[in-house]
Amino acid sequence: MIAARQTLLLTIVALVAFAANSVLCRLALKDGAIDAVSFTQLRLLAGAVFLAPFFYMRRTALLPLKGADWKPAAALFVYAFAFSLSYLSLGAGTGALILFGTVQFTMIGVGYLKGDRPAPLQLVGVGLAFAGLVYLLLPGVSAPPLIGAGLMALAGLAWGAYSLFGKGSADPVGATARNFALTVPAILLLILWPHQGHITGEGAALAIASGAITSGAGYVIWYRALKGLANLSASVVQLAVPAIATLGGVVFIAEEVTVRFIVATILILGGIYLAIRSKKPA
Repeated sequence: MIAARQTLLLTIVALVAFAANSVLCRLALKDGAIDAVSFTQLRLLAGAVFLAPFFYMRRTALLPLKGADWKPAAALFVYAFAFSLSYLSLGAGTGALILFGTVQFTMIGVGYLKGDRPAPLQLVGVGLAFAGLVYLLLPGVSAPPLIGAGLMALAGLAWGAYSLFGKGSADPVGATARNFALTVPAILLLILWPHQGHITGEGAALAIASGAITSGAGYVIWYRALKGLANLSASVVQLAVPAIATLGGVVFIAEEVTVRFIVATILILGGIYLAIRSKKPA
């Protein structure tokens, strides 16, 4: 168990990195510095390059395709691509809220299907969170675009699946490095996706920073922090990411925070927190 102070510092850095992914992606796509396909390609490729030393230092198979489980890599790719496409229309904070709300729904739902029946108070929490998500997406002046929200929900489903695939991994950092490496074939196939590719220096820099720093390094830091966090704490602290992303959107992208967003945030994060904190009766 690492020192509590070190755990706190690592956790804060990791959460800021997760939120920065939303800000960097929105910043890159908002003014057309790069297209969504190219952003996804550069982000995943930069992550694979950054994590390559972790992969080989662990003396895993020299050929990453040998005996590989492609499901986590497929989930990682779907998450990254849907994430980029959604930020063509969503604000940084709204996207992060939908993403992490869907991630928690996915993981709670899978637990339910596997027989982990929630307590009554947990059901109340899930209901509140679902109500907040519905309220956020209701038609209106300040409602996020439905297509963008749907794509981010898909990204959340994929990230939730990726998290479940990696749960209990003996070597999560090595597994993450391997999964990034396994996305390379899909990165190449994205060339066939119908799009008008364009990359500026700024857009390339933002995509590479997202892949190497806030994704690659961020995941490594997060896994290090997890050694000092209980499972409950690890789940709860991630609920801070949408708030951090919203702050980043306001500071760096001059995005506005609506009343609808504030109310939805309270319902979604409060409901998820209640569901996570509640325990089933013995």
